[in-house]
Amino acid sequence: MRLILLFLISIVLLSCKQPENVSDFTVRYPEPKQLKPFELVDQNNNIVTNEALLGRWNFLFLGYTSCPDVCPMTLAKLAQINSKISSIEKAQIWFVSVDPQRDTQQKRKDYIGYFDERFLAVTNKHKQLFPFVRDIGLIYAINDGTDEDYYVDHSASIALINPFGELSAIFKPEFLKGEVPTVNTQHIIEDFKIISQSY
Repeated sequence: MRLILLFLISIVLLSCKQPENVSDFTVRYPEPKQLKPFELVDQNNNIVTNEALLGRWNFLFLGYTSCPDVCPMTLAKLAQINSKISSIEKAQIWFVSVDPQRDTQQKRKDYIGYFDERFLAVTNKHKQLFPFVRDIGLIYAINDGTDEDYYVDHSASIALINPFGELSAIFKPEFLKGEVPTVNTQHIIEDFKIISQSY
């Protein structure tokens, strides 16, 4: 009887699907992190809070409209990613402008409309913005320059927030010699499928 029981247990264990591993370009949090309360403003001048994260997956990317390469390339890839995963899960793409001084409401609206007008283009003053960015595991810094001529260093990674408003993963960019560091579309789609299935 004991041998039969052990045999049955072994069959059950072998038949259980083991959790899949994500790629080396994704940092998956074993315990998703609840985000602190925040307040941002979108391209339509609407206040955006934690409630906007609930009920769907959210991909958050930092940038600014004067960015010459990483931002437009990544947003174009996010548009592709969004079209591919829309048949799997409900998702929202966020462009978080870390240059509130120059990126006015209208400028953000025009800029994001080029990629997908359904995307959120949010920002706020640095006092509110910096703690939010740090909370989602990313970072930015304003470099010295004139009032109108400066550039912004920012993470090229994408934060993934689950439908409960928790930070679940960070998608990291690829660093290839002679190329601008950007995320890999296929890696993100495949890793997102693995992560979302666990919910």
